[in-house]
Order: sequence, then C-alpha cells, then structure tokens
Amino acid sequence: MHPIFRETKVIPVVTIERESDAVPLARALARGGLNVIEVTLRTPVAPGAISAIARDVPEVVVGAGTILRDSDVTRALAAGARFLVSPGLSPELAAAGLASEVPFIPGAVTPSEIIMARDLGFSFLKFYPAAGAGGVATLRNYALVFAGIAFCPTGGVTGENAREYLALSNVPLVGGAWMATPEAIAAREPDAIRKGAEPRYHRGGTGAARPACCLLPHLRSAWLDRVHLQSHHPARAGTGKAFPH
Repeated sequence: MHPIFRETKVIPVVTIERESDAVPLARALARGGLNVIEVTLRTPVAPGAISAIARDVPEVVVGAGTILRDSDVTRALAAGARFLVSPGLSPELAAAGLASEVPFIPGAVTPSEIIMARDLGFSFLKFYPAAGAGGVATLRNYALVFAGIAFCPTGGVTGENAREYLALSNVPLVGGAWMATPEAIAAREPDAIRKGAEPRYHRGGTGAARPACCLLPHLRSAWLDRVHLQSHHPARAGTGKAFPH
C-alpha cells in the first residue's frame, strides 16, 4: 500500500466544528502515536482545519474524508489533503480521485460494489458502515471471495473491537473516532485524546503481504516500484478550557 499508510493500523476519523481545535487535536493524536488523520468534510470549517494541520503539524499526514462529489476532491486538494476517503464510488468520482495523484480510498460494501470498484482499478476499499454491514463476519467471508482486495472498516469500529478486525487477512488498518469523539473535541480534552490514541495495536508491523491500492491496472507497475508490499493500509460550544500548544 502507499507509504503513508505503511506504519499505522488505526486512522482517527475526526469531525471538527471549530477550526481552532484542529491543530491542538492533531498534536494530541500525534503525541499518542497516531500521525495519519482523516478529517471529514462534514462541517464548513473542515477545509480550513485540514489546511491548519498541514501547515502547523508537519509530522501528521492529514487526509479528507466524506468525499462525495468531484468538487469535494478539488476542495480537499486545495486545502492540502494528502489522501482522500469516500464512503462510496461512482465512475465520475473514481476518475476525479485517480486524477488527484494522491491515495484515494473509495467505499464499497456489497459484492457488486466491490466488483465495480475492482473493475475501476481499486484494490483498497473503505468498508462503511462496518457494524451495520456485518462487521468482522462479512469481511472474513469477503477474504475467501475477493482475492487481492483489502479493506479499511469504519463505522462501529471501537477500541474494544479494532483488534478483531485487524486480525483479518484482508484488513491492514481500521478507521474510527473512539479516541477523538466530538464530545472530547468540544470539551478540549487533549490528555483524554492522547490517551485514547495510545493502544499498542495502532502501529504497523510485519505480517502477510498486502495488495497495492488505489491504482488503475496500467499504473500498477510504476507504483509497485515505490511501494513496500510486505507491510501490513458535532461538536458543541467549548467549555472554555484551552488546548495546550
């Protein structure tokens, strides 16, 4: 998979309501060992939050989630996003994502959606909402059917069940918000966020080979020269407390 995902098993998926929370939030997550962060495009301040993290927290790789249309790709790239995540896929969105030249992880849940994504050139997919789509049991069955396809499950993934997902041969990493809930962000609780980011399983490790991701077939050869295939891919008003910088 792409090098930016090589050393992580958990991607925090955060929704930011106040742009001023972005940098201290990213720093708290990085102190806890999570330096790849997805900021969802669910709020008006999301592009500004991505820009602030990209500018002021260089040790963090920040991406954009909830990519739903071509214009979201444009907004995310302009803000400085280094990867893109969508809960679904269309031919138009696939074209925009591939043209972006940053890793693009589209969503697929059903067998038909997975086949369509594969035929459009993608082999690393977001599986959302994981809990509502059968979770670990569904992905275990997909490993038997869809050789060469890997998934990043989100939606219902928690600190308690993340290990079950990561034990699957087709799940190199997971996404979740348990370490940075909207409530914790709103309350400006950096210590709680840092502690929530600290579970031992969030770092990358050795294991079975994983498929390359996010590529049209004719681009894979050049990509593989650069990719190490043996690595495992609404807040309310604040309380008045300030995050430390």
